[in-house]
Amino acid sequence: MAANWMRRTLVAAACASAALLAACGSSSTESAISPQRFIAFGDGLADVGQKGSSYTINDGSINNWMLRISSNYGGTLKPVSAGGLSYAQGNARVTATPDAAGNAATPTVTQQIDQFLAANKFADTDLVMLSAGGSDIIAGMAAVQAGTLTEEQYVAAAGKAGQELAAQVRRLSDAGAKHILMTGTYDLSRTPWAKAIKKESLISSASRRFNDDLLVNIVDMGKTVLYVDVAYYVNLFEGSPGGYGFTDSSTPVCTSVDAGPGIGIGAGEVNSALCTTATLLPNANPDRFLFADKVYITPAAHREFGNYAYDRLRNRW
Repeated sequence: MAANWMRRTLVAAACASAALLAACGSSSTESAISPQRFIAFGDGLADVGQKGSSYTINDGSINNWMLRISSNYGGTLKPVSAGGLSYAQGNARVTATPDAAGNAATPTVTQQIDQFLAANKFADTDLVMLSAGGSDIIAGMAAVQAGTLTEEQYVAAAGKAGQELAAQVRRLSDAGAKHILMTGTYDLSRTPWAKAIKKESLISSASRRFNDDLLVNIVDMGKTVLYVDVAYYVNLFEGSPGGYGFTDSSTPVCTSVDAGPGIGIGAGEVNSALCTTATLLPNANPDRFLFADKVYITPAAHREFGNYAYDRLRNRW
């Protein structure tokens, strides 16, 4: 009974935290920031081509929500590998290694921030973007399936990862970042992956715990942090697809099967990092699909969320 009460208290606090972090600022004032640099950290939801492709359909479009934001401001965001300031990389976890696909060489979000701070300082006109959590949910589920984590331990580990991401947000702010746009993970129980393995309830609990623990640990950071709720929007896209131009919110549109570990959900699965316009379902209009593979969303969904996040930024700063 006490545990249930504590959990309800945490959820209520997280909801209040999200509302507070999203509501700070006034929509009646003209945007006070015109970002001169766009800096990004995170996992596959934030990766804009660190290894030459993104975790979505690689069709030459603005195919990532962070790219949409930078484009709407008239700026650019490029991966570090191409001379830019996006350190995000697919499958990266917050602090734990190996990554979601078992690769210990993938920089964690913490290591990405280490790399930036070792050579750079923040300016007042920087926009720092951060998105993580999904890879930790995927890696934890693999451990459950392998029998090395119990379900209870899995959910607790997701919460710990959320706390660790909060610590990195605070680290960015303490290092001088004045405009931090961030999100956690979307509810991966809504994905084709969760439905295929019939673990929707457990994955929902882990996704929610990650975000809850993240939010309650950054609630006092409204001056420098804007939280945009990707979980809310992907829920809308999946639950009411027609309202956002989607006709299929359950089928991956890509056919690019990866014989290796791919996105961390097993060998022989579709990996959208390998997906182009040549590897789509026959006669499919990709703009009508929500999911590129069993986890990651299409460029159309990225652009929808990116437009929302940009509007929130304009209202906030």
